[in-house]
Amino acid sequence: MSWLILVVAGLLEVVWAIGLKYTHGFSRLMPSVITAVAMIASVALLSWAMKTLPVGTAYAVWTGIGAVGAAITGIILLGESASAARIASLVLIVAGIIGLKLSTH
Repeated sequence: MSWLILVVAGLLEVVWAIGLKYTHGFSRLMPSVITAVAMIASVALLSWAMKTLPVGTAYAVWTGIGAVGAAITGIILLGESASAARIASLVLIVAGIIGLKLSTH
């Protein structure tokens, strides 16, 4: 169950990371509210997952999901670069996340 909670926390990190772009420096109300709620929920769920998961693993997986998700969302929604080097780097992050998951007892 902790892993599922951690994945949801990571997906919420993607929401708030991308949401920051749409807040325009927190000058737009609705994007700012959505971003703030996603931030709070993401950290709360991360904290909950850390009750049973190792801190280093949980935090690394959380940030990894957020980083990969934000980069992919930026490519799809914002027209950011999808160069081979960038994609290869994202694959390496995903491999690291999988490695952490498989090495946690």
